Amino acid sequence: MHFTRPRELAVAGLLGLVLAYLLFQVAYGSIPALPLFAGITLLVLALCEFVLAFIIRSRIKEGRVLSAISVARSVALAKASSLAGSAMTGVWLAAFAYLFPRRDELLAASGDLRSATVGIVSSAALVAAALWLEHCCRTPEGGDRDTDPEPTG
Repeated sequence: MHFTRPRELAVAGLLGLVLAYLLFQVAYGSIPALPLFAGITLLVLALCEFVLAFIIRSRIKEGRVLSAISVARSVALAKASSLAGSAMTGVWLAAFAYLFPRRDELLAASGDLRSATVGIVSSAALVAAALWLEHCCRTPEGGDRDTDPEPTG
């Protein structure tokens, strides 16, 4: 498995943006109002991953033993979260782009615009926390491989 590449995040975000914008174009009049804190779940996940990143980072710096499977699971979580957060950032940006020009003409648009703003911030925070967690799971530079063996002979 490789670490998350920026182009993967860009593709996920662009895909979410395009599909959601088309959905808003077609069906905005028939969907219910967006809850103000609809994106907060992503922020809670971001906070959990942020804390996990600092725990893993401190254990690696202290030289404490970590099981390889727990670090691998953390990397998988980080990768999945960064892609999901990127896609959701695109979705919330699409909502914002659709609603902002219509905020004066549609009463529901002004309320949904606040929900979109909360969603954008929360999903961007998830991407940032996931990338930080992924970074903290990397093998430290200058590990055991850099030690010179004792000369023999």
